[in-house]
Amino acid sequence: MPFLPATAAEDVIAQPVRAQFEAFLDEHRGALHDCLDGLTEEQARRSLVPSRTTLLGLVKHATFVERVWFDEAVTGRPRTEIGIPATPDESFILHDDDTIATVQHAYRETCAASRRATSSLGLDDVLPGNRRGPLPLRWVYLHTLRELAQHCGHADILREQLLHQ
Repeated sequence: MPFLPATAAEDVIAQPVRAQFEAFLDEHRGALHDCLDGLTEEQARRSLVPSRTTLLGLVKHATFVERVWFDEAVTGRPRTEIGIPATPDESFILHDDDTIATVQHAYRETCAASRRATSSLGLDDVLPGNRRGPLPLRWVYLHTLRELAQHCGHADILREQLLHQ
């Protein structure tokens, strides 16, 4: 099964808004996933900014984001039960067993789980499990798209720095 559905944002211009949201989410998911392609393990882990942000850390963090919004928010399960860090900052921490292959695999699996978790929901269905309180799926899609877009921008800049050093 491929990582992303074959639908591109340009293919859904006349489609319902749900299809548009999902196409844009998947394009950003794919861009973030692919930011690690062609890099060495050292490059993927290299820190170029004072924070914990690295390319490998960005993709690992994106896995956390997906689990927060499409597991915790949908099911109401606590983060400890899901097996994710308590805070976003902790989600950038890299362990010795984190590699490009393992982090990309985890991200692909998590994105697939996110799609399954929302497949039967409508955009106005309310997700009960977020710390802010109940939120409609529409808001969650927009919030996740905003976060993925920001991280794709970060990844573009970091990757450019790494490849032109």
